[in-house]
Amino acid sequence: MWSTLMSNALLRDIKKCQICKDFLPYDPNPIIQFKKSSKILIVGQAPGVLAHNSSKPWDDKSGERLREWLGITDKQFYNPSIVALVPMGFCYPGKGKSGDLPPRKECAEEWMEPVRNYLTNIKLEIYIGKYACDREFGKYGNLTTLIKNQYKSKDNKIVLPHPSPRNNIWLAKNRWFEKDALPYIKRKCRKFL
Repeated sequence: MWSTLMSNALLRDIKKCQICKDFLPYDPNPIIQFKKSSKILIVGQAPGVLAHNSSKPWDDKSGERLREWLGITDKQFYNPSIVALVPMGFCYPGKGKSGDLPPRKECAEEWMEPVRNYLTNIKLEIYIGKYACDREFGKYGNLTTLIKNQYKSKDNKIVLPHPSPRNNIWLAKNRWFEKDALPYIKRKCRKFL
């Protein structure tokens, strides 16, 4: 009962957040999903405009590819008892010159610690893209090296490039990712579904 009340209070506070309102192209619409029982934590960058419009995380081609990479169904992915979806920025940050702007830093500074402290049942952590990895791993070199080195680690952390179609060039240059990394990642995810 207490954990449900805590979850509801934390989610309610997040949904009312106005911290970066003056810097967003639209009214704030924090998009996040979690429950106390969540087993898999996915830390992404920030919702895209389609997710903003639907109020549903990863509601675009990137989300389709991510679910394929993880070997997870839509039903599993959108079940907060299984998957917590916690982006670095909870609201759509707007368009930049070559895609969406980076997530607003205020959001992670305000909310990441309370959310992470609340999620005590997490068995697998998945970090997607540069901004999530910067926060979790600090100075690590480049993202490709971090992704390659994850197999040497015994912890339950997975590192992924952003699944955006804009990353097709990276995927073409790094064929090992689909050949070697994805089967490993799918096996790890399956353990917690």
